[in-house]
Amino acid sequence: MSKPSLFIILLGLCLIACTSTKQNSSADENKALHGTYRIALIPKGTTHSYWLAVHAGAEKAAQELGVELIWQGPQKEDDKQGQIQTVQHFTSQSVNAIVLAPIDVHALAPSVASASRQHIPVIIIDSDLDSQDFHSFIATNNKLAGKLCAKRLCELLEGKGKVAMLRYHEGSASAMAREDGFLEGLKEYGPSIELVSSSHYAGVTIEKSVHASLNLLNSCSQLDGIFTPTELTTQGMLQALEMRGKAGQVKFVGFDSNTTLLEALKKDKLHGLAIQDPFKMGYEGVKTAIAILKNQPFEKHIDTGIIIVTKENLNDPMVTELLNTNLNRWLKE
Repeated sequence: MSKPSLFIILLGLCLIACTSTKQNSSADENKALHGTYRIALIPKGTTHSYWLAVHAGAEKAAQELGVELIWQGPQKEDDKQGQIQTVQHFTSQSVNAIVLAPIDVHALAPSVASASRQHIPVIIIDSDLDSQDFHSFIATNNKLAGKLCAKRLCELLEGKGKVAMLRYHEGSASAMAREDGFLEGLKEYGPSIELVSSSHYAGVTIEKSVHASLNLLNSCSQLDGIFTPTELTTQGMLQALEMRGKAGQVKFVGFDSNTTLLEALKKDKLHGLAIQDPFKMGYEGVKTAIAILKNQPFEKHIDTGIIIVTKENLNDPMVTELLNTNLNRWLKE
């Protein structure tokens, strides 16, 4: 081998080594400045019980690992610009890592790319992002979850009847995957079932969700089954069915849980809930961020699991453990 060739190879190896350590050098400098790693977690919203569970899981990991968690996100889950500004803010503040649940599959990509250029690793949780600039994706297999909801509804309807799906809002990758999975599952498990509506969108407030649900019920005089892909859409549809005096008369499968929805399940107003593990998403998000910063092995994709909860399995140990996580133990006052 000639000396020029050897020099080029050695130079290339040096550049690779410098590139791989630059991110960690930046993280170490920031850690030295603040005394500990600072991890920013940016959820889609901050009001629903789902995000409280994400927050609690992240706090548990932060306390176990001795790092600082900064929790900040928009109140409404359609505030794309607000979430973009939050990512930009934490990038300018040079936090060590960002854990992000993107509101929109496309809109957050430029901000994530900017963080990556600043050597701030980004971990995506809950909803996918159309980007190559993040390190790990931690979420439910949402398409499978939607498909399992379709299977449950088809079993309840014994393969016949008319059903409707109330969509969430455009741009939410997690909800869109559930909706796609439900439609796919409906064809597989209920080929004779008629889909009479899938064009109504709930929006991101309970008022809009109830209004959209009422419009859907008004436009479909006869319904045998309903699917809703989020906590908000499920809550809104439940209220609309109660207002119309139809709660319990229509087979209803929804997503996520809170006290109201679980009570409705016990009273046969709901007939299935797809339950995720948001606590695990927050926990694994922070753990993964620290593993990256410390140059430790980490998973590029973590499936946090899904359970279809019914009145019949509500007291199963796995279900009760998932539903009864003590969030207050980890959340700061």
